[in-house]
Amino acid sequence: MPTLPVEWPPFQGTPIPEQQHPFIAQLVQRFGGLSRTELAATLCEQLGWLRPSGKPKTVECRQWLESLAERGLIALPARRAGRPRGSTIAIAALESPPAVITDHLSGVAPVTLERVSGAAAQARWRSLVEQYHPLGHRVPFGAQLRYVIASPPGVLGGLQFSSPAWRLRARDRWIGWEESQRRRGLQHIICNSRFLILPTVRVPHLASHVLGLAARRIGADWAHTFGVTPWLLETLVDPAHHHGVSYQAANWIPLGLTSGRGRDDRAHARHGAAPKQVWLYPLRRDARRCLCGVGS
Repeated sequence: MPTLPVEWPPFQGTPIPEQQHPFIAQLVQRFGGLSRTELAATLCEQLGWLRPSGKPKTVECRQWLESLAERGLIALPARRAGRPRGSTIAIAALESPPAVITDHLSGVAPVTLERVSGAAAQARWRSLVEQYHPLGHRVPFGAQLRYVIASPPGVLGGLQFSSPAWRLRARDRWIGWEESQRRRGLQHIICNSRFLILPTVRVPHLASHVLGLAARRIGADWAHTFGVTPWLLETLVDPAHHHGVSYQAANWIPLGLTSGRGRDDRAHARHGAAPKQVWLYPLRRDARRCLCGVGS
């Protein structure tokens, strides 16, 4: 009985034409001396898998290549020593502990969001999040922007926005889009993947104020950096530890719970293990219409 061919997974929801399969396999074999990240960047350049900003979708492509390797469709070079993707990393302690700040919101004004750029600023941001956020620091999936929450008395915390979840049942139901619309419109959603107010900071209403500042700024920053204008923000809150009070106060919309599997559970082995509450914030009133109509 003939063996059925193994189906190639789509790349970001787009099927890969069968005539491209040999080309991809040969490229991986030919450039086997490159790292996995370098291979992914090379393939993106060859196939035009680029962001609107013109930069290759290296992170997404590497994950896709690894899914091919898991199915035995290609043989990737061994992972090189270094920081594991999506993992916590060894981070040096901050030079000094954060200041204790107890005040009214007016007493710490003006609160500002400082864009994190440069090696030193990135290292300090990672230190803050690793030491004081319950989830620590993890390398985000896809694109990301980070901010330090600053004020005259000192640093108050940090924010991170990154690429959205590939699928979220509650979010997708709220939008009401079909599969083809989701594939086209997903790039117009971004995730608030980290939000930290330092435990030494006790300022009522600060968190919701910061979320308001971020909602007014992130659209322009994201569009300038990546060439795509976001229309919707999403985040996930663990109901076992938090109730999303600051998101509610900032007019975010609470939806249902996730399945609890996480991004990397392809075998559905962790269904219901750690469900999160989905919250959304439209950056424009007609966000749903725009997301369903993009490319139509």
